[in-house]
Amino acid sequence: MSETLDNAVRTYIENHRAAFLDDLAEWLRIPSVSAQPEHGADVLRSAEWLAAKLRETGFPVVEIWPTDGAPAVFASWPSDDADAPTALVYGHHDVQPAAREDGWDTDPFDPIVRDGRMYGRGAADDKGQVFFHTLGLRAHLAATGRTSPAVHLKLLIEGEEESGSPHFRRLIEERRDRLAADTVLVSDTGMWSEDTPTVCTGMRGLIDCEVTLTGPGQDIHSGSFGGAVPNPATEAARLVAALHDDRGAVAVPGFYDGVIPLTDRERALFAELPFDEEQWLRTAKSRATSGEAGHTTLERIWARPTAEVNGIGGGYQGPGGKTIIPASAMLKLSFRLVAGQDPAHIEKQVRAWIAERLPAGIGHTVTFGGATRPCLTPLDHPALQSVVRAMSRAFQRPVLFTREGGSGPAADLQDVLDAPVLFLGISVPSDGWHAPNEKVELDLLMKGVETAAHLWGYLAQQGRHAP
Repeated sequence: MSETLDNAVRTYIENHRAAFLDDLAEWLRIPSVSAQPEHGADVLRSAEWLAAKLRETGFPVVEIWPTDGAPAVFASWPSDDADAPTALVYGHHDVQPAAREDGWDTDPFDPIVRDGRMYGRGAADDKGQVFFHTLGLRAHLAATGRTSPAVHLKLLIEGEEESGSPHFRRLIEERRDRLAADTVLVSDTGMWSEDTPTVCTGMRGLIDCEVTLTGPGQDIHSGSFGGAVPNPATEAARLVAALHDDRGAVAVPGFYDGVIPLTDRERALFAELPFDEEQWLRTAKSRATSGEAGHTTLERIWARPTAEVNGIGGGYQGPGGKTIIPASAMLKLSFRLVAGQDPAHIEKQVRAWIAERLPAGIGHTVTFGGATRPCLTPLDHPALQSVVRAMSRAFQRPVLFTREGGSGPAADLQDVLDAPVLFLGISVPSDGWHAPNEKVELDLLMKGVETAAHLWGYLAQQGRHAP
């Protein structure tokens, strides 16, 4: 029975592959660049295009949800099985800016297929990975003979992810009842390599701030006053020097409160990945690794919190010398957070640490930006195992585990909807997200389709409200 179902899924996908790729190329021709106001109409056109295709796929409910920025697309297809669990798929239809003069070999919004790859802005990030769910769902229905999905299926495809999702949390808070789900599936991610399929289990959170230090009311002569009044640039340097201890750990008191440490099993699973540190360093354009002692490079970028100096400035920056004590200096700091850390707590601790370290005569302001919470799904969660089983079936090999060192709106979905967040992506590092000549490997894209075709049945077997 299993082999028969597999063959039916693959046959359906192969028979509809060409039309699917034609549709994807049509979507990629819409330059839905959310960061550029002149493309506002294109972002709306992209949402309308997707909405039409979702109706064509069979979704009985398809809506375009406006925000104070770019629109999102919502779709819903209830299962005929009333007790089936509800799954919500998240992705985005906006893309990064792109122009031929950036280094593209071809027009970024005129996609081409070459050597088994489709090149075009959004091919992998994220239109290709959103769109594979449409063919996957059709293959699921055709192979099983169902007239509705095995789960209550919802889609939420955002229009502002590439602009930082400024209106996303408010949108999902206002639409919480419509978006209620037992599982959230994020298809805006990737896997380790073409030969090593992986599932991401979590993303770090993020909070950042700008620190302004003030001293004299204006720049003053360093000969007349130097050594006798506090120097804001010196104090900025002292803050930076004190940010980490001699083992590379963040020295802000209370910074590690609540951090969920890696288990021995997680560390072992990370170690199974074919990680080439020398190659990684070449990609990073760096000469040596660094960071918190006692952790591997992968553990540092996936599962440990960090504090980074993103910018530092103050005083004279022009040619030659100018012997002054500057009136002000500034720092830009960012903190990547892991599961168990609370951004509000981190902000409080950082503010207190800065205030305590500054001497009399130095004023300061600390301005924090918006925070993104971390998210993590335990390895033994039944919903995660459903994704692993579906992906293993499609790729016909074991699936390993990763995390993401970056941050995104997945944590908001977990936070607001109180549901586990899972990641299903088939993009590989060579796809060039945000870079010239972005592409997607077509055979891997079809593996994503096949994974989606099997996933809904596995989630239905798992049942509702898994622990």
